[in-house]
Amino acid sequence: VQLQASGGGLVQAGGSLRLSCAASGFTFDDYAIGWFRQAPGKEREGVSCISGYDGSTLYADSVKGRFTISSDNAKDTVYLQMNSLKPEDTAVYYCAADRWLSCATMAQYEYEHWGRGTLVTVSS
Repeated sequence: VQLQASGGGLVQAGGSLRLSCAASGFTFDDYAIGWFRQAPGKEREGVSCISGYDGSTLYADSVKGRFTISSDNAKDTVYLQMNSLKPEDTAVYYCAADRWLSCATMAQYEYEHWGRGTLVTVSS
């Protein structure tokens, strides 16, 4: 199982970015993909999740209404569309995967496979 996050960059507050998580080595239908982020000096936190296993999705309260998670199973890619970005969204964003997982929570310990992060910087 391999995951590769991409799409980060520098954007002004109020702008948008779309992150991609390209996956290989597994079947999306059996897995949940989560997006997590870690801001400087802070602990890593869950942002959003989508489960091919049971179709569930989940968003952190801080991003509800601004971020949208989606998947393209034909491309084995999960996207995180981020709109109305705020400086507090600045962080390294990671995608992670685990098998037979629902998105009832975004507990990091539940995810076995992690990709390298992509840096998102939102300027004020």
